[in-house]
Amino acid sequence: MEEKSTADHRLWWTVQRGDGPVLATAIHDGNGLRPEIAAAMKLADADRLREEDPFTGQAIVDVPTHVIAHRSRFEFDLNRGGQDAIYRTADQSWGLEVWDRPLSEADVAASLAIHNAYYAMLGQLLDSIAERHPKFVLIDVHSYNHRRDGSDGDPMPQDKAPDINIGTFSMPREQWAWLLDPLMEGMAGFDFNGRRLDVRENVAFQGKGEQTRFVHDRYPGQGCAIALEFKKFFMDEWTGQPDPAELDAMRRFITFIAGEAERLLK
Repeated sequence: MEEKSTADHRLWWTVQRGDGPVLATAIHDGNGLRPEIAAAMKLADADRLREEDPFTGQAIVDVPTHVIAHRSRFEFDLNRGGQDAIYRTADQSWGLEVWDRPLSEADVAASLAIHNAYYAMLGQLLDSIAERHPKFVLIDVHSYNHRRDGSDGDPMPQDKAPDINIGTFSMPREQWAWLLDPLMEGMAGFDFNGRRLDVRENVAFQGKGEQTRFVHDRYPGQGCAIALEFKKFFMDEWTGQPDPAELDAMRRFITFIAGEAERLLK
């Protein structure tokens, strides 16, 4: 697959605002780097892309309100708090050596300013939704690797790698069971290109990201943030090549789940 260009480094994110109490986000879809960061990066583009969440933005475009991030998580990670948003050591980035040289404090400050701007924007967006709706749902869409041993290696065993992992760490789970349980049933029953997906909770990931925490802390009892991780069955993790039919089904899947969430909120 042709690499995404970093020429879109001027774009931070795309926001589409619609009506309704449901929104979707793809905050790790981005691949862009501003030039100063690209110049300092040791990590190869292919290795960087492997740890990003390509095509998750495409999956959410039919949800009337959605946010797609365009900067790479390797510039700043929107799903980590400010202190941890920049991967300074390999321990913070799956053992990968990210930088050719240490980042300057000016570079760090510039990246964290955009990270802060995202949460300021998100807060304004969610405030406007919260003013119109007594309860709302944010579907936080991600993806994860399951072939760490290479494209020809054995994948992670299915019992540890569901097709859809729902993370609920920061969610008051009992408070939102009336919404989440039927949503997960709907996910498991969805016709995904002639098959049913394995949908489980807190298996591969627990949903400990910053964005879901932000929603639950800022809108207690009103905002429900659901971390939804697709296993990368829809693409080759090592070449970046997607399966168009699977991408189409992902888009229909997210549109269906958003519709079900809105129906349950009425």
